[in-house]
Amino acid sequence: MILKYKNILLAAALLCAAVAVATAQQVSRVRATYNYYYPEKNNWDLNAVSAYCSTWDAGKPLAWRKKYGWTAFCGPVGPTGQAACGKCLKVTNTATGAQTTVRIIDQCSNGGLDLDQGVFAKLDTNGKGYENGYLTVNYQFVNCGDQLLDA
Repeated sequence: MILKYKNILLAAALLCAAVAVATAQQVSRVRATYNYYYPEKNNWDLNAVSAYCSTWDAGKPLAWRKKYGWTAFCGPVGPTGQAACGKCLKVTNTATGAQTTVRIIDQCSNGGLDLDQGVFAKLDTNGKGYENGYLTVNYQFVNCGDQLLDA
């Protein structure tokens, strides 16, 4: 009987830990600026744009590199350095609700995101982002769904 309760307590603790990790991987109201990676013009080549993550991800299949728009990541919550490379974020413009999924391919220093200008334009549906020079966004780490593309 005691073993059963210990297993229940352990399961509850693991569930709480999983919820805490999932909750910690999202942030509200961070600054997103834009960068001119021009992935299409650069043949989706991480080396050509001098992306930090090119050391680890430049050799990924083309389908992997072009599946999502690109961003540099320096947000207040989430993995940093190499651990952030290749991860995906669902990014939402807080002013309009426009959202898209992006792939982390670089680092930045603005405390949020540095989106490729094409991604920024997709999110800036009311034009205020370009007017202000930044968007206020929420981001959440999401599964990239790359199992078949990582081969």
